[in-house]
Amino acid sequence: MHRITISLDDELASALDLFLHSRGYQARSEGVRDLIREAMSGQQGESLELAHCVANLSYIYNHRVRTLASRLAGLQHAHHDLIASTTLVHLDHQSSLESIILKGRTRAVVDFVNELRAERGVRSSVLNLVGVVPHDHHEHAGDHVHTGHAHLSPVP
Repeated sequence: MHRITISLDDELASALDLFLHSRGYQARSEGVRDLIREAMSGQQGESLELAHCVANLSYIYNHRVRTLASRLAGLQHAHHDLIASTTLVHLDHQSSLESIILKGRTRAVVDFVNELRAERGVRSSVLNLVGVVPHDHHEHAGDHVHTGHAHLSPVP
């Protein structure tokens, strides 16, 4: 393990301590390691260097925009191979929040997300993308057989 030293002004150090405490960290080191992992994971997904990913797209849209709900459903059906799950929450009389769990080739996932984001009436969105490696390795050989799918392990 490598030891590094960083300098933070008092305000940023206090904000970091409050943030880490609110997440349940007892020490800065593990919290900062997790923040670095999270930042690097997000950057990997954005750069499209990883061939496969799992992702969560959460977005808010105005369901009163003419035919938007139908267009969004049609887009999702056209890319059903990427979508593992969706959850819809009605926020008020015109706004809905939808979260979509995606998995597949990173380029296809990002293209789908960009197409969805471009729909008129889709407001804010957040994409959390994690690179994975598909494989069929088993810790306990003979445990079970895979037919038509592979394990998706996070990129180390």
